[in-house]
Amino acid sequence: MVSTQHGHGSARPAAGTGAAPPTPPPAQPLTPRPASRLVPPPAPRFARSATPPPVPRFAPPFASRFVPLLVLVCALLAVPAFLGAGAAEASSAARVLPGRVVIIGVPGLLWSDLDPARTPNLWRLAGEGASASMSTRTVPPPERAVTCPVAGWLTVSAGQRAGAPGAGCAVPPAPRVTPGGGASVPDWAGLSAFNATTAFRAVPGRLGRLAADAGLKVAAAGPGAALGAADESGRVAGYAADVAGLGDLSPYGLIVVEAGDLTRAWTGAPGASGGSGGSGGSGGSGGAVVPPASASAVPPEMTERVRSEAVAGADRVVGEVLGRLPRPGTDGAGPSGTTVLVAGLADTSPAPHLHVAIAHGPSLGGAPYPRGYLTAASTRQDGLVTNTDLTATALGLLGLPAPKEVVGRAWQGIGPGGEPVAATAGKLADDDLASQVLVTVRAPFFAVLVAAQILFYLLAALAIRRGRGGVRALRAVQVVAVVSGAVPVSTFLAQLVPWWTLPAPMVSLIVTILGFACAITAVAFARPWRAHPLGPLTVVAGVTSVTLLADVMTGSALQVNAVTGYEPVTGGRFYGFGNIAFAVYSAGTILALAGIAQWLLPRGRRALALAVCAAYGGLAVFADGWPAWGADFGGVPAFLVGVVVFLILLSGGRLSPVRLGLTGLAGVLLVGAIAVADWSRPPASRTHLGAFVQQVLDGQAWTVVGRKFSAMVGVTVGNWSLTLLTLVALAFLFLVLDRPSRWGASALGQAYGRAPALRAGLIGALACALIGFLMNDSGIAIPAMALTVAVPLTLSACVRAVRSSPPGTPERPSRPAASTAPPAP
Repeated sequence: MVSTQHGHGSARPAAGTGAAPPTPPPAQPLTPRPASRLVPPPAPRFARSATPPPVPRFAPPFASRFVPLLVLVCALLAVPAFLGAGAAEASSAARVLPGRVVIIGVPGLLWSDLDPARTPNLWRLAGEGASASMSTRTVPPPERAVTCPVAGWLTVSAGQRAGAPGAGCAVPPAPRVTPGGGASVPDWAGLSAFNATTAFRAVPGRLGRLAADAGLKVAAAGPGAALGAADESGRVAGYAADVAGLGDLSPYGLIVVEAGDLTRAWTGAPGASGGSGGSGGSGGSGGAVVPPASASAVPPEMTERVRSEAVAGADRVVGEVLGRLPRPGTDGAGPSGTTVLVAGLADTSPAPHLHVAIAHGPSLGGAPYPRGYLTAASTRQDGLVTNTDLTATALGLLGLPAPKEVVGRAWQGIGPGGEPVAATAGKLADDDLASQVLVTVRAPFFAVLVAAQILFYLLAALAIRRGRGGVRALRAVQVVAVVSGAVPVSTFLAQLVPWWTLPAPMVSLIVTILGFACAITAVAFARPWRAHPLGPLTVVAGVTSVTLLADVMTGSALQVNAVTGYEPVTGGRFYGFGNIAFAVYSAGTILALAGIAQWLLPRGRRALALAVCAAYGGLAVFADGWPAWGADFGGVPAFLVGVVVFLILLSGGRLSPVRLGLTGLAGVLLVGAIAVADWSRPPASRTHLGAFVQQVLDGQAWTVVGRKFSAMVGVTVGNWSLTLLTLVALAFLFLVLDRPSRWGASALGQAYGRAPALRAGLIGALACALIGFLMNDSGIAIPAMALTVAVPLTLSACVRAVRSSPPGTPERPSRPAASTAPPAP
């Protein structure tokens, strides 16, 4: 807890009380005093007597017990409304399912690869169907982030993130042909055993087994396709090296085809691009310069010419598949009764990418996929799906229920769209470009952020503790502090500008963020609130809270590819509050409420202040956890504790272990109620909150908790820069702002004297950050980013208080005491 009491300081009214100081006298010119001549800082004018007057309370004694309950009630009242959400989704009208589903896997295919001349078949599919970028989420090789082709095919087979042994990428193994036209995958038992040891416990072969158990004939064309179509024993009933070898496709219900030209070109395997167009691919490598790869190496990037030829070869495979599909009739959306799903389900480069996803033909509702974008409940983002969604989509189109082990959600069309296919392909290619640039600038950005913050704290300490630079330095510190406090929310607002397309992305990113931060700062120092002790703080914190709340309520678009948001290319999260966004949002919300309360309380609006803070605080906590918005599990208990701690101190109450324990329990009950409400919806509509309830019922909860805890420890131990930033920010708060300086009393003490609600807000924000650190897998990133909001904004309030207070009075030197020794004889 931040204290203003020091042994050598004069008595102050208890912080967090309702004693609002009167309007201070006009500010006098500040002159730093030598530290040795400072007397204890004088008490505020309303408390100059030797015995402080009784301290009024902001609210009746029962308020500190009633207000926290009000927050919980406000949040829980919204849960029943959500319980009915998705009821309409549970019922589905009778629909006409396609007669067959064709999955064409093109590992490595990017939207930037497509054009009307080089890829006419893919271009036509994109022009007639629905399109999206695909995030390929698998178990990558050790210390690498790429999705190898084998892992991509196994993930489609299992419907869960899967991988393969080895430290690199290799081509899928050639199946062993069995009598009757089938085949078996070599070392299938080894692949299954490996995936059983991973954190995701994928079971390869689930897609093929479910289709076969339903009486459907399954066929695969190409070694990779055999991995995707095999059952749990590693066998596929119909197999050929290319689609021509399968013959008549009419009997098959599920057909999986590999267009592996990019895979072979990347790994230098025989049959790379320039072949006949079949999936097996014959002919030379087309100028490939990469050596043959093995399971112990990740090949380098392909040359432009090699890639171009491989993409053209993959397009010929797609064209051959489309030409061989049965055409009993047409319905305006391609071959009647057949849905074609094209997926770039893996990487063929040393860096991960977003890949092509196209759906063409009848959708799950029976109508053709409309021209436009695809989405899925797993991402909630227009034009973004995952490779695990491919499995759920195929099962849904075949009329088969997806078991709970299949974690993806079916592709849904958004449309019809009116833009040309070139515009759609360009937009999706731009999304991949943004993800690539983000990977290159994220680490340098955080290095610059940490270095700038630490340097600023050092310079601010000299201006406050030593008085260096005088009043001008204090003015500069206040302005820079407000800009610094506005930087976190500006990292999200920067997504409104396509900075990643500019020539110097890192410089463009920093300039864009600073531009938004300076604009917010200009508003913060506008009249009339700039004269209020917490005026700039309230504006910046309020913009932070409202911006991120509006963002999650409208789809979380500002967090996608933001430097402090999610990376769709890695697929950790696609919607709701990411951990860094939660840290920024929670700190901004609590500090904004402190500023609003401080504005209302001196005007005698005590009940209104508590009601407003409780209502918005309850909404903010609920929005953080509600699956339709924030979908944040670990943040809800932390946020609720922070808000309740703030309200208890604001109402004049005292914190106790019992109250904190009960508040934490209430937070757990709240997020549990939200998770159960989510779980009560149809499985296809659940978020990860409802999925966690199912994992608890299945006895898998400890696996998830262990994975999250390991991630939290890894981030805390491995990210030394954020750990250093956290320690420096706390040291600045307690050792600089909370200690007397050459300007008189401690800056934090003077701010508390002029704005008592600041103490409640700061302690509430710190409590939220601490518990968030313990409950989220981002570890030290939570307090680091929360302090990046809270400490600079608190500093701005402290500087305002110091500039508005008279300087300390020099202490009169004491006379030496007379000697009590007897006179010398």
